[in-house]
Amino acid sequence: MSENATPEFSQVPNVDKLSGQPASRPMNPIVLEFQKFYQRVREEIRKVFVGQDELVTGTLVALFSGGHILIESVPGLGKTHFVRTLSRALGCQFGRIQFTPDLMPSDITGSPVFDMKTQEFRFRPGPVFTQLLLADEINRSPAKTHAALLEIMQENSVTVDNTTHRIAPPFFVMATQNPIESEGTYNLPEAQIDRFMFKLVIDYPPEAEEANILAMHGKMIDAAKKVECVTPVTDPEEILKISATINDIFIAPQMVDYINKIVRQTRKWPRFYMGASPRAGIALMQGSRTLAAFRGRDYVIPDDVIQLALPTLRHRVMLTAEAEIEGQNTDTILSQLIRTIEVPRFAT
Repeated sequence: MSENATPEFSQVPNVDKLSGQPASRPMNPIVLEFQKFYQRVREEIRKVFVGQDELVTGTLVALFSGGHILIESVPGLGKTHFVRTLSRALGCQFGRIQFTPDLMPSDITGSPVFDMKTQEFRFRPGPVFTQLLLADEINRSPAKTHAALLEIMQENSVTVDNTTHRIAPPFFVMATQNPIESEGTYNLPEAQIDRFMFKLVIDYPPEAEEANILAMHGKMIDAAKKVECVTPVTDPEEILKISATINDIFIAPQMVDYINKIVRQTRKWPRFYMGASPRAGIALMQGSRTLAAFRGRDYVIPDDVIQLALPTLRHRVMLTAEAEIEGQNTDTILSQLIRTIEVPRFAT
């Protein structure tokens, strides 16, 4: 895919696009720097990670929008390798938690330990005290363990024994779950799954990409050495500075209304038992702003909204029993819903 190509998110076909930027708005030069930064990160990731454009772009959009992502894919598609590569390219700390049925909340957050020297309890931070966290196979643990992530993902803090411990930003959670196994797994509670900005569904790579993966691994066997080939292009301070500019991306009132209509329609659609929450609209709006900046624009167009609609909504809606029995697909129904919403148009 070329540097200026549209990322391969799930798309709704046959939709009109915004014809152009409002003539009264001068171009914001900061956005061009944002686009260059995004391209530099993509170039570094491509040194050791092949393809999966939806995963790479979706992860970066969520990270710079202050969100988290849930990934559904079969094992062996390189998710851990990707997060390690991304953390090095961004100059951030990397942490990984392998979720298992016996994992306790304190194993995630940390717990007080008795210091024999001082004869006092001191807090020992858990693995969540990092910047990029991979929560691998999150649905392997029960709900009480999932709940340990609620405060962390929402407020970047951990409260233990009435003491709040802050996690230095940026903080980003990338959770995975295996869609092909149900034995020994626990469904994520609605309150937990709604905390994720996007749910990305990743499939096997195309033939050409898989051939490139084999060729690359034939030259470099050691995964640690492969990641060392990646050059850090930024640091946490610059990430926070860049993220703060997202709110400068212009989103017209018509676009806000378009997002609102899509989200509200999910609550009325006959095939959905439960629709999306207002948090979904906020996530879709912020993600569209970030995606627009990655593409070198300081304004949002309907294409940005449409390409992020499925990752934003697919985990926030629930099919009716009839739709599940019929084997209907959530993405297909959402695509049908989005096509019924009139796309706003502007004159150049």
